[in-house]
Amino acid sequence: MAGGPESFRALLRAANALLQKRRYHAALAVIKGFRNGAVYGAKIRAPHALVMTFLFKSGSLREKLLSIAQATYAHSRNLAYFVFTYKGLLAAQSRLQGKKIPFHSFLAACIGGWLVFGDNNPINSQIIMYLLSRILFGLSRLAVEKGYIPQPKQDPFPLVAALVWGTVLWLFEYHKETLQPSLQSSMTYLYEDSDVWHDLSDFLIYNKRTESK
Repeated sequence: MAGGPESFRALLRAANALLQKRRYHAALAVIKGFRNGAVYGAKIRAPHALVMTFLFKSGSLREKLLSIAQATYAHSRNLAYFVFTYKGLLAAQSRLQGKKIPFHSFLAACIGGWLVFGDNNPINSQIIMYLLSRILFGLSRLAVEKGYIPQPKQDPFPLVAALVWGTVLWLFEYHKETLQPSLQSSMTYLYEDSDVWHDLSDFLIYNKRTESK
């Protein structure tokens, strides 16, 4: 049994030596990207799914926990697959052309997005909408930075906030079906459930009164 710990230490030294070799850096970066995608996806989705499920979903505790686990797994898996695909294609393009250019990033991400996030389901939809809002902000700032549009004389954020809230509440009131389901649930809780109460219990303590049999 004495050789056991020593063999493990030797294996660990060999693994650490391998990780230091520059020639394997691109391939190892793809593998670590897969790992980081899986971990980050789980960290992001688990608390969100926990809160949304217990706030808005009905069903038994087992059903709720299963829903949380499924959502967390789907987000974690998809992000891991995407990072793996993106970094792999980025490395392949750089190797083929001998250098990295900006279009490589765009093309690799487009292919990864199509393959991994192309299925129109609630998880992918939330991720795409999350990214889209940040893309619009990023492109606006880039347009100002590059001089394509003039620097605003006043902070445009108050106007953006007004238009965003005005539009989303108009859609909720008159075209609710166009909004993403979790947003519908949140807004129903805030703007419709607050119109209904029967006594102090469901006015201050609970959102909805549980009917006694």
